[in-house]
Amino acid sequence: MKTTLRKMLFTLILIVFLTILFCPAQLYAQPIQVPQVEFRLGGEGEEDPESLVGFLQLLLILAILTLAPAFVMLMTSFTRIVIVLSFMRNAMATQQIPPNQVLIGLALFLTFFVMQPSLARINEEAVQPYIDGAITQEVALELGAEPLKEFMFYQTREKDLALFVNMSGIDEPETREDIPLHVLVPAFVISELKTAFQMGFMLYIPFLIIDMVVASTLMSMGMFMLPPVIVSMPFKLLLFILVDGWHLLISSLLESFF
Repeated sequence: MKTTLRKMLFTLILIVFLTILFCPAQLYAQPIQVPQVEFRLGGEGEEDPESLVGFLQLLLILAILTLAPAFVMLMTSFTRIVIVLSFMRNAMATQQIPPNQVLIGLALFLTFFVMQPSLARINEEAVQPYIDGAITQEVALELGAEPLKEFMFYQTREKDLALFVNMSGIDEPETREDIPLHVLVPAFVISELKTAFQMGFMLYIPFLIIDMVVASTLMSMGMFMLPPVIVSMPFKLLLFILVDGWHLLISSLLESFF
């Protein structure tokens, strides 16, 4: 048996060797020819500044679209809403119920509801005049930023705003219009985070009391191997349903912005 295998292996090696030795040269790997590609900005053979400007404007629009999710999350009410909803789910210990997609979708629609007055002003004062050609792009950006700045100023703490004004090294602003967006936005974000964590702490208290009562009861009964979270979850759900938790949570969130 071993002799037969050795003969077959020797025959196979011999065939491969003869094939490589007598095969035509076309079967060998050929070097890859990389085509030369010439990339130009502007017209062919002559200067075309209008095409260059249009190309740069396209790049700017693509960059803005890439950063649009960051603008939605950090310059609107989205941050506070989604954090509070996440705290609510963690306090109830329901893990992935509701799913992340449901929480983010609900947070987006609540964000649109809260930001609707500001978005309406932006459309009326900046977008429509710019489409009609009544104002330039620079003026439209300035007018469009005003409603957002008013919303963020209303939700930003003076302490947080003073921190970034001092750290930025700009001259002491006399009015709100003197504060640029790169100073206002981070102050607004940390103010929103603090408010969201305060609301999350208040949400945890009733569910924490239920956990403590259930854990104490199980220990007094000698049921040390039974996780208290499993027993307390139905009581948490029952409490949340009896007090109409979603109505209270959403109403508290919306009232915190107005």
